[in-house]
Amino acid sequence: MQTHNNVRGIVAMLIAVGFFSLMDGGLKQLSAHYPAMQVAAIRGLSSLPLVLLWVAASGTVATLWKVRWPLHLLRGALSIVMLSAFAYALKRMPLTGAYALFFVAPLLITSLSVPLLGEKVGPRRWSAIAVGLVGVLVVLRPTGDGVLGWAGLAVLVAATAYALSAIMVRVLHRTDSSQSMVFWMLVMTGLGAGVLAWPAWQPLQGADGWTIVGVGLSGFLGQVAITEAFRSGQASVVAPFEYSALAWALGLDWLVWQVLPDGMTLVGAGIIVASGLYLLRRERVHIEAEHP
Repeated sequence: MQTHNNVRGIVAMLIAVGFFSLMDGGLKQLSAHYPAMQVAAIRGLSSLPLVLLWVAASGTVATLWKVRWPLHLLRGALSIVMLSAFAYALKRMPLTGAYALFFVAPLLITSLSVPLLGEKVGPRRWSAIAVGLVGVLVVLRPTGDGVLGWAGLAVLVAATAYALSAIMVRVLHRTDSSQSMVFWMLVMTGLGAGVLAWPAWQPLQGADGWTIVGVGLSGFLGQVAITEAFRSGQASVVAPFEYSALAWALGLDWLVWQVLPDGMTLVGAGIIVASGLYLLRRERVHIEAEHP
């Protein structure tokens, strides 16, 4: 039974990654025409109607108000930082390079879980984190022709904001529904980023209408799929398939923008992914040791 559920979770994760990659491709397209903060607002608002239908269909409207407001507000602020920083980076670098750096997020989540959640991280996992940071330096290449610059640093800011938000989800999940977490994150992202973007707001172009619809639809479907992935399968089995996003990024960069990363960027991405996979393996061993 567990094997069947894990297969279901893996399939759902692969679908989620595909949708999120398409969404990021749409954000990259929009970032060429609109300021980064406006792109973040578009991301939040475009998925909101679909999320409202999902909440109504699941009969969880009442749970939207029974939430821990301070944590939701903080998570909304982190979402604005993450999306605006990522949109800024996507305008200036290939999707593959951005993903290669963003893969540092699982390492950051493990690191931050120590001071913020009181979790214990052993020397092997700290070593994996250190190796992952070496991979980041390979991608950035501060002394060479890597992606070090405002764009590369913006991706690291986005990854840090994502890691902090993920840790908050662990806390919120104890008391708040999944629907409330998705709903309020999108509301706060859309409205908050919209207010911040308003002074430099650019009129939406009709030609971008389908891209905006695609961002909203793919973002919503990706969220539903990733929720199903972690609901069905064991996290330690399902999570590694998030790294399939690199294949999507390579394909989109080649098909849409006719660019490919250099070899060193792929080497750095490989180091980061390998360290992340090792962390997930150690996490599984740790859980099995606690619950034999």
